Amino acid sequence: MKKTIQDLPATLAAHATWLRGEGGDPADLRGADLTGADLHSADLTGACLRRANLYGADLTGADLRRANLYGADLSDANLTDANLTGADLTGADLRSAYLYGADLYGANLTGADLTDADLRGARGRGKPATPTTNHQPPNHQPQPPTPTTNHIP
Repeated sequence: MKKTIQDLPATLAAHATWLRGEGGDPADLRGADLTGADLHSADLTGACLRRANLYGADLTGADLRRANLYGADLSDANLTDANLTGADLTGADLRSAYLYGADLYGANLTGADLTDADLRGARGRGKPATPTTNHQPPNHQPQPPTPTTNHIP
């Protein structure tokens, strides 16, 4: 059964418990209809939102580090100041999304549709990232990969 906006409070509470390492379950919102959902400042670190419908959702300041957003519909979503470090956005629909000030360091944007997306002030290099496939609670803050520098003699 697909989850909907009505399922969010319980799902987010279980996810928060999981993130603290106190049991609970990681958020599995794959294929969920979250059209227009208010996820302002939500901590969805490592959550599975694969193919979720987040059309017009408010994800302002949300923590989506290492989240699986493969094929998600984020068109017209507000991702202002969202942390998408290491997120898998492969094939995601980000048309007309607001990504102002978003952190995209290490995010996988392969095949993502960014038509008319607002990327002003967005940070990061958007290099390919490994999609989240195991749902283990994070035990520490991830460290960004060491940048490589090409020195030309």
